[in-house]
Amino acid sequence: MKKVIILFTLLLIFIIKGNAQEGMWLLSQLDQLDLNKKGLQIAVSDVYSKDKPAVYNAVVQLGGGTASFVSKDGLLITNHHVAFTALQRASSVTSDFLQNGFLATKRSDEIKAPGYQAQLLTDMKDVTAEVLGAATTITDPFEKSKKINEKIAAMSETIKKGKDDAQVYIASNYNGKQYIQYIYKTFKDIRIVYAPPMSVGNYGGETDNWMWPRHTGDFSFLRVYVAPDGTGKEYNESNIPYKPKVFLKVAGNFLKDGDFTFIIGYPGQTTRYRSSTSVLWNETINYPFSIRNFREIIDLLDEKTKNNHEGEIKVASLKKGLANVMKNYEGKVEGMKKTGYYEKKLAFEKDFIAWANSKPETKAKYADILQREKAEYTLLEKTKNRDNVFGVFQGLSGVPLSVAQQAIYFAQQKDKPAGERDPGFSNETITQAIDGLQYTYANYFEPVEKALLVRVLKMAAELPADQRITGLEYVFSDPSVTIEQFVDNTFKNSKLNDVEYAKSVFKMTTKELEALNDPFIRMAFSIDPMAIEIQEINQKFGANVTELRKVYMEGLYDWKGTGMYPDANSTIRFTWGKVKGYKPKDAVWYYPFTTFEGVIEKNTGIEPFDVPKTLTGLYQKRDFGKWADPALKDIPVAFLSQCDITGGNSGSPILNAKGELTGVAFDGNYESMISDWQYDPNLQRCISVDIHYVLFITEKLGKAGFLLDEMGVKH
Repeated sequence: MKKVIILFTLLLIFIIKGNAQEGMWLLSQLDQLDLNKKGLQIAVSDVYSKDKPAVYNAVVQLGGGTASFVSKDGLLITNHHVAFTALQRASSVTSDFLQNGFLATKRSDEIKAPGYQAQLLTDMKDVTAEVLGAATTITDPFEKSKKINEKIAAMSETIKKGKDDAQVYIASNYNGKQYIQYIYKTFKDIRIVYAPPMSVGNYGGETDNWMWPRHTGDFSFLRVYVAPDGTGKEYNESNIPYKPKVFLKVAGNFLKDGDFTFIIGYPGQTTRYRSSTSVLWNETINYPFSIRNFREIIDLLDEKTKNNHEGEIKVASLKKGLANVMKNYEGKVEGMKKTGYYEKKLAFEKDFIAWANSKPETKAKYADILQREKAEYTLLEKTKNRDNVFGVFQGLSGVPLSVAQQAIYFAQQKDKPAGERDPGFSNETITQAIDGLQYTYANYFEPVEKALLVRVLKMAAELPADQRITGLEYVFSDPSVTIEQFVDNTFKNSKLNDVEYAKSVFKMTTKELEALNDPFIRMAFSIDPMAIEIQEINQKFGANVTELRKVYMEGLYDWKGTGMYPDANSTIRFTWGKVKGYKPKDAVWYYPFTTFEGVIEKNTGIEPFDVPKTLTGLYQKRDFGKWADPALKDIPVAFLSQCDITGGNSGSPILNAKGELTGVAFDGNYESMISDWQYDPNLQRCISVDIHYVLFITEKLGKAGFLLDEMGVKH
């Protein structure tokens, strides 16, 4: 076992590509990238080191995005869209921080970012031998996966024991060939400091989302607080600003075309080593269903909140999230079709199989690996329509049903002997879920909740006879009662519209839940057998496919011997690239910088292109302060780089060759939406808001020059 792991590690060292800009690299791989030859002007050990503070110590995971420390007093900078949900939860009809922005002129005015936590990496090490050693004698993929997950849960609990602010994530790389253990310090008191109005922070809205040229001031400032003893405690008036080991220095110089930049952040998920079978499944089944589903729900949200500002605020975060993912998936499908990606994968795999068949030893191991993986997908194909609709029941069917399903799961886990419970489940899991309900119900808007349930029940009713969701027969049994009437009665006879009542059901046993006679609890119990059946099928599929993909990856190593970084998995990664424009189509070249002039050019006075009058006045007076680039003769707003990013990188600091903060990454360009599957250096670009526009807006529009003082920025 240990010999295999050592050989694998050595292989990685020697096969990393020397010149590629592609890659979301592990921090432990940086020494092999020749970064100083490529333009980095500081030592690699100043970026990442196990022995001394370095740049990575300033970067945190924040919700589903990334943020970085920019002062000695715990000030964070991230994207406006990363802080969006906090602003939405803190808003009301009378205090709309989404539309109007927010500024705390003194620290006592800083408000809670409801539900937000930040994770700061404190330790990282390879634990492959320990994890895989727990399943060396097991051959069945499902049982092996189960044993590995149990081992991971046990290792995590041991480390966390007695440490309230510690979090552990043991992540799998290369489809289970490697496991890295990440230990984090968790901060539970995050406060909002400054956010620009929506007309700056979300300028261009969904029209400009994923597009270039871009003119969005997508940034916000928050602050991390800790207990006086330095532990990451929940909000308390006695808490004090956190003192980070490292905070980023703001760049004094302006970027130029061709400059070296790098990003440290927390990219979510990529799928660059997947087979043609996975490509086809996503291109023709997964993405198209999700696109239709999200579009219909967005239309439903608009319809049910029309002329109702309270409703608009409550659904704002959900709507923005759905629209963002929907457009991303649309771009992926378009990119796959336009580039013939599936056909390219088939051609690549044809060559792979020819190589595998060329020698007896490789034929025995690899020749049929892709066919065996394809056979696993045929099981999913049979019930894809049912499973798609059931997925909506488990996520987008409204808050009450979701809460009921979660309550039943908790009760069932408590009913089991401790040794038979799901790995990672504990009483702490329930406590955390109860704490989170306040944020779930902060978004509760009953007309939308009802409409979501009506919609999914109608979807279930239209399923073919051989793919019906069992347990829902009683819903459709009385033809004189419409689905709308059924849903009205369900809401009328349930108490799950109340957050305090919802908290109480999370503490109940299975028998106590059954005795409630609550219509949502009844529905959750009715469909639970199918939920368990689908879960078991998916777990078995996942275990089998992961094992096959692991063998396929070994085949790629044997065949090509080329550099391979692991797919992104929400762990901290490094990427670098030069500032560079691109050619999206014939006779079109995109310059890598946008400017304040472009903001004004797009202004229509109507959302989403509604520049604040104060900002228009600053442009007309050319009141740019010190933030105009002499070369551009204007303030740079956003810029492009070849850095390799994906979802989760939002809010990541982008730094110059000296390791200084030069911007905040917030998006990718539409032409590269296929980038989760492949990297194209000619087309893929990271879009970042320039730090000089951030400082300009903060000082001139936000009247928050004191934040610049805190960051040590002269103005």
